[in-house]
Amino acid sequence: MEFRLTAEEERFRAQVRAWLETNLPSGWGTPSYREPETAAEKVTQSRKWQRALYDGGWAGITWPKEHGGRGATLVEQLIFNEECARVRAPDSINLAVALGLVGPTLIACGTPEQKARFLPEILRGDEIWCQGFSEPNAGSDLASLKTRGEVRGDEIVVTGQKIWTSFAQHADWCILVVRTDPSAPKHRGLTFVLVDMQSPGITVRPLVEITGEAWFNEVFFDEVRAPRANVVGDVNGGWQVVLTTLAHERGGTTPHVRLHTEQRALAVLARETPHNGGSAANDPVVRQQIAQHAIEIQIARVTAYRNITALVRTGVPGPEGSILKLFWSELEQRMMETAVAILGPRALLPKGEPRAAADGSWARELLWTRSATIYAGTSEVQRNIIAQRVLGLPRN
Repeated sequence: MEFRLTAEEERFRAQVRAWLETNLPSGWGTPSYREPETAAEKVTQSRKWQRALYDGGWAGITWPKEHGGRGATLVEQLIFNEECARVRAPDSINLAVALGLVGPTLIACGTPEQKARFLPEILRGDEIWCQGFSEPNAGSDLASLKTRGEVRGDEIVVTGQKIWTSFAQHADWCILVVRTDPSAPKHRGLTFVLVDMQSPGITVRPLVEITGEAWFNEVFFDEVRAPRANVVGDVNGGWQVVLTTLAHERGGTTPHVRLHTEQRALAVLARETPHNGGSAANDPVVRQQIAQHAIEIQIARVTAYRNITALVRTGVPGPEGSILKLFWSELEQRMMETAVAILGPRALLPKGEPRAAADGSWARELLWTRSATIYAGTSEVQRNIIAQRVLGLPRN
């Protein structure tokens, strides 16, 4: 594995950095910049940023050129992600699901008509997507899902419930997995279908998280009709399409740059927080904790590079993605625990509370990181994958 970039890749990094410096929102990263606060403001900013990425040729950069992408390499995708994380570029509401999952799945498995209809809208950010996979009793064991999809002529009629559906209240479309053959073994008889979220019979109920936000939702389907033309792959052959989607979900994340930014913020916090007549940074235990985080972030960086190397060599995301997901999600939780050790109870006070640390962001991050070991595959699931596929341990 080569950690040094080629001259061409260094030029690419400089190009990305220059574009970001020119195109980030005015005042971005300065104290005077007003961050969006309401969900509506965040969605509006996200759409604007997605359109800026599209206009600049940075949306879906690893997508093939014939589908509107840049045709960039996976290493260039890594560089782009690192540069965006370095400046904490705005989030794109379409990044995780639409650009990261739906687009690659349609490119691999969709019909020409589906690609022509949906891919341009995804790149521009004109349509927001959500992922209708998990159910109340089918999360880690996705193939045990119960939501029904009855084939009636040229339609799939859907009845059931999904949960933990991010952005569903803002989404225009949903990638939905339903059971079309209840008599088949659980990994068979599933169908992958694209559903218009404005269809009659859909009810979205936001779930308020411990952060006070409501990005997750439960979604109910009552005789919802979707054209059979919206089936991706074959009816009853949806599990293979699901595997394509899940492979991209854990394939190319680069969390180390964001964690490095948080680690530097922890160091500043330690220097500025009074402790025993000095600052918390004078406490050797605190210094050791922050140093340990810095070491582990470098481990995450190496693991991310190893993951990208495997993808470049094989074209298929491997178990390295599970190693990375497990490691960074639990590391981030440990970092937030260090913040609590530095600040004490004030770290838990929310924004708006006069005694809150800084702007209350530490409280929000502390609470949000609890979800990191659950979404995109729980830590328990990741450990099983690592045990079976990396270490070769027996299943029983």
